[in-house]
Amino acid sequence: MENEGKRSRGQAVFTFVLLFLLYFFDYADRTVVNSLFPFLKKDWGLTDAECGSLTSIVTFTIAAGTLPISVLIDRWSRTRVIGTMAVIWSLFTAACGFAGSFAQLFAARIGIGLGEAGYAPGGTAMIAGLFSDKRRSLFMGIWNASIPLGAATGVAVGGYVAQHYGWQRAFGLVALPGLVVSLLFFFVKDYKTVKLSENQKHMGMLPIAKKFLATPSLILTYIAFAANNVVTSALLVWLPTFLHRTQGIPMDQAGPKGGAVMLLAIVGAPLGGFLADLWHKKKPNARPVFAGLSALVTTAVFWVAFSLFSHGSSAQYGMILVGGLVAVSYVPAGAALTQDVVHPGLRAVSYSLCVVSMNMLGASVGPLLIGSISDHTDIATALSVLPAFSLVSALFFFAASKYYVRDVNRAQSIENVAT
Repeated sequence: MENEGKRSRGQAVFTFVLLFLLYFFDYADRTVVNSLFPFLKKDWGLTDAECGSLTSIVTFTIAAGTLPISVLIDRWSRTRVIGTMAVIWSLFTAACGFAGSFAQLFAARIGIGLGEAGYAPGGTAMIAGLFSDKRRSLFMGIWNASIPLGAATGVAVGGYVAQHYGWQRAFGLVALPGLVVSLLFFFVKDYKTVKLSENQKHMGMLPIAKKFLATPSLILTYIAFAANNVVTSALLVWLPTFLHRTQGIPMDQAGPKGGAVMLLAIVGAPLGGFLADLWHKKKPNARPVFAGLSALVTTAVFWVAFSLFSHGSSAQYGMILVGGLVAVSYVPAGAALTQDVVHPGLRAVSYSLCVVSMNMLGASVGPLLIGSISDHTDIATALSVLPAFSLVSALFFFAASKYYVRDVNRAQSIENVAT
C-alpha cells in the first residue's frame, strides 16, 4: 500500500473493507428482486419482460446519473458522496418492500439506481489512490469479488424469505445492514488527489468525455465491458428462473443454486486480477490481452453449456458453474486499464464513462432482452444467445491492446498526494 505515503496501513485497510462491504450491499440490494419474479408474477400477473425491466431500470438509471456524480466525486469529496449515495440506495431498497403495485416497485427501483449511480467510479478512484500500479489489478479483483458475493446473497436470501415469509420482507432484510455500513463511511478520511489545471478544472462534462473518447484503448474497453455485461447481467437476473423452470425446483432452492454460480466469481475476480498483474510485469499490454482471453474462454464455456448439454442436466449445471468462475475474471484488468491511461484527477470520471457504457449498452439491455426472447420462445433458448456477446467483448479487448501502451505513455504519471 505504497501509493499513499502518509496514510497508515490501518486506514487503508479500514477504507478498503468498507468499500468492499458497500459493493456487497450494493449488489444484494440490486439483485434481491431476481428471485422474487415468480412471486411477483403470481401476485401481479407480470410478464418476463416486465420482470426484467425491474432490473434494467436500475442499470439504466445508473448509466444516466454516473457521469455528473463522478465529476462531483473527483472535484468535491469521495467519502461524502459515496456515503450519501449508499444511504439513498439503502432507503429506496427498503421502500420496495412497501410497494403495492408494479408501478410503485418500478419507481422505487429507479431510486436505487440513482443512489448507486456513482459508487463504482468513486470506489474505483479510491482504490486507485490507495494502492500502487503494481498491485492495482489485484485489489480491484478482490473488491469486485464483492459483486458476486452480494448478488448471490441477495438472490439466495430473496428466494428463501419470499418462500417462507413473503417477498416484501426480503427487501428490508438486505437494506438495513447496508444502511449501517453507509453511515460508517462518513468517518473515512479522504485523500487529496492531484490538482487539475485551471483549464481542466473548468472543463464541462462533454469536453471531458471527448478527451477520454479520443483515447482508443478506453473507448474499446468501454464497448468490451458493455458486451460482456449483457452476459453477466442476464445470468444474474435469469439463472434462478432458468433453474426453476428447467429443473422444476422451488425458488428457495433455485435461488441458492443460482447463487452458487455467482459465488464462484469470488475466486475468479481476484484470480484474474492476480494473473493480470503478474503478466503485466512481463508484457506491457497484458491487461487488455488478458481481459480478451478471459472473454474468449467465457464464450466457449457458455456456448457448450447452453447449446450442447441438455437443459436441467447435471453436466449443464457443472459447465455453468465453470462459467461463473471465468465470466468476471476480465473485470480487474479492464477496470485497472481505465485508471492507467488517464490523469489521476479524472479517474472517477474515467470509470464513470465505463459504467455508462456497460449499463446503458449492457446491463440494462441483457435482462430485458432475455426476458423478451423468453416471452416469445422459452428461457433456455433466450440464454443460448449470450455467448455471441462475450465473443464481441473479446474482440474489442484485443483491439484495445493495440493502443494500450501508447495511451499509458501519453497519460501523466503523477502520484496522489496523501492527506
